[in-house]
Amino acid sequence: MDFMGIERDRLHLSWISSAEATKFIDVVGEVTAAIKALGPNTNFVKNKAKAA
Repeated sequence: MDFMGIERDRLHLSWISSAEATKFIDVVGEVTAAIKALGPNTNFVKNKAKAA
């Protein structure tokens, strides 16, 4: 992920059974909070072209 310009903290994997709705909600909340804390990934921001 680092090679592609994506910080390791932006990728989260979790094994959750379809019977674990509560765990799914908890994991989504945690991942969302972690990504928001990182802020935007500046490696993929397009710069606007300047008008001549």
